[in-house]
Amino acid sequence: MNNQNKTYSQLKAYLSIVMGMLFIFSSCQRHSDMQGEGEAYLQGVWIQDSIPGQEQMLNYTLHEFKFTCDSVYAIMHVKNDVKSIPDSCYKEGKWTEYAKAVYSVRADSMIVEGVYTKENGKQKISGCYRQGPYVPRFLIKSKSKDSLVLENKFDSRPIVLRKTADITCVPKKRWEL
Repeated sequence: MNNQNKTYSQLKAYLSIVMGMLFIFSSCQRHSDMQGEGEAYLQGVWIQDSIPGQEQMLNYTLHEFKFTCDSVYAIMHVKNDVKSIPDSCYKEGKWTEYAKAVYSVRADSMIVEGVYTKENGKQKISGCYRQGPYVPRFLIKSKSKDSLVLENKFDSRPIVLRKTADITCVPKKRWEL
């Protein structure tokens, strides 16, 4: 009887491990190596020319976005009169930051998930300014063929963009971007 309990316990432990592994592997989801289509009306290059009252602001960021399929490349021109970073990075209060990400639009929201990069598009893991995840959440306030107004949910300033170039989505493999 004791030997039978030992065998039963071993079988139970083995089945628990197998079931756990089955659960873990079945919950993983493989994402496609190819870009998705993205939103047709976003495909292109969008530029923010100015912010109302920017001359009086101590800090602001002007955005440029390039949407290709489901990918977005962001260039952020930062002006900051308040010195909040080391002297070697401050550059008289003007600098440029870069990010690349994938996006999805749900109803009136744009969800963006990516990373800050160097100018050459490689992931930025150290250095001046921001690094790590780039995860803004935008509310799409209005859209037309050549105009787009976004509002970052973490900063209530509107981002008024004008389209400067159209891009046709030709999906590529993600590592070729």
